[in-house]
Amino acid sequence: MSEIRRKTVDGLKAGDTFAVVRKFTKKETESFGNITKDYNPVHYDRQFIEVKKLNGLICHGLLVASMITEIGGQIGWLASGMDFRFKKPVYFEDTITCIFKITEINEKGKAKGEAVYRNQNGTVVLEATLKGLLPGLKEKEVLKALI
Repeated sequence: MSEIRRKTVDGLKAGDTFAVVRKFTKKETESFGNITKDYNPVHYDRQFIEVKKLNGLICHGLLVASMITEIGGQIGWLASGMDFRFKKPVYFEDTITCIFKITEINEKGKAKGEAVYRNQNGTVVLEATLKGLLPGLKEKEVLKALI
């Protein structure tokens, strides 16, 4: 947590890269489904996933995609756009690594970035393009106090 925030306080630049790792569980998927009311049977019904020819029940795509919010939250990134491209399913107990790279920052602090999510086998499961606003000087002061 503090490494991402520390780098933000010190000053972000294009090319900066951050990574987070998370293992996804059946319980998390069930909780996410209850919050979002997404009860797609690919997350809950074994017979359904057999017909779909999946290797098992899968996690909600947006639950996996939400890993980027751990990084964005530590940066203080105010998102203005997110484009997710779901490549492969994420199964219960998969460990996903999300690597986020800042690709552009303009003089007003508007930024763009790209994220690549890989499972424990190195397979790309998700890609994302993000836009947002980085913290200014006053916001960085607050972030510094939170370290």
